[in-house]
Amino acid sequence: MKDTLGVLLAGGAGERLYPLTRDRAKPAVTFGGIYRIIDITLSNCINSDLRRVYILTQYKALSLNRHIREGWNIVAREMGEFVEILPPMKRVSDNWYMGTADAVYQNIYSIGSEQPKHVLILSGDHIYKMDYGKMLEQHVHSASDVTLATIQIEPDESYRFGVVDIDRDHRVNGFQEKPQQTNLRSPWNPNKISASMGIYLFNTDVLIPVLLKDAEDTNSSHDFGKDILPKMVDEYRVYAYDFVDENKKEALYWRDVGTLEAYYEANMDIVSVSPVFNLYDSDWPIRTHQRQYPPAKFVFAEAGRTGTAVDSIVSAGCIVSGGSVKNCILSPDVRVNSYSEIDDSILFSHVRL
Repeated sequence: MKDTLGVLLAGGAGERLYPLTRDRAKPAVTFGGIYRIIDITLSNCINSDLRRVYILTQYKALSLNRHIREGWNIVAREMGEFVEILPPMKRVSDNWYMGTADAVYQNIYSIGSEQPKHVLILSGDHIYKMDYGKMLEQHVHSASDVTLATIQIEPDESYRFGVVDIDRDHRVNGFQEKPQQTNLRSPWNPNKISASMGIYLFNTDVLIPVLLKDAEDTNSSHDFGKDILPKMVDEYRVYAYDFVDENKKEALYWRDVGTLEAYYEANMDIVSVSPVFNLYDSDWPIRTHQRQYPPAKFVFAEAGRTGTAVDSIVSAGCIVSGGSVKNCILSPDVRVNSYSEIDDSILFSHVRL
């Protein structure tokens, strides 16, 4: 991965996740008690040995900037490694970012200055485990100009995703953008369809001219999935990489936490006895920045009431004093007092009940 530069898109407003995004960008929203959503993708980068990463920010980025500064200053600068925030600079445009492709285009000089052979475009608001090195290996082996990651899903979910037409050699022949119904099927499973995951691996010498051409197109929405990739199919070698899950579960795990419902469900996926998304795999650690709090404490309170928590994640600094917690996530510094009964809930930092 030494010849690869990661570009992580983290500038979205996250309107469907409001009010959690009232004061912060979506990738900076808490996940799993102690993490931020962006930590999942950044951990994938480090675990894949991808150690040159630009993070493109825009919307209410202060807390995100602080989190990256405090928690991700872990790579060796003297070795050319970095995890670096790139705020909008309007260097090549008078506009704010108008789409995923435009965000990358407006940072084209920063990308060029690193002279990478490949550029990996990532999203900062998905929950999954993936070794990007395996995707790069296939990309190089197939002599692809661009490779996009796809995941096999049920056909009745097609309206939520971009559906990809792929042959058995992994070559992409076309796209359908969020169709209500589709006759396309995955070449690897006739009962599934292949949906785009929003992960794109480009050869840099292909990406730059494609972005320049798209920037001049006044009819383009400047989006990779809607505009860039569909136009590349006939002219370039476009291939698909079928998602290989590092989560080590029977079902593939990839969640777009773009809505409150999806966000809640993804959090609940990690609290069961056998969690659907495993945070406890030492072979694929998820790292973050944690403030200094004392250990969690469970207190025997008045009237013989004992603080209990079952099927729950309890973060540092929490005190469960005579209350009952079940199937919940308690973020740092939460206090649950006597006679409180909390079920199926996410409690954010400093909450008192």
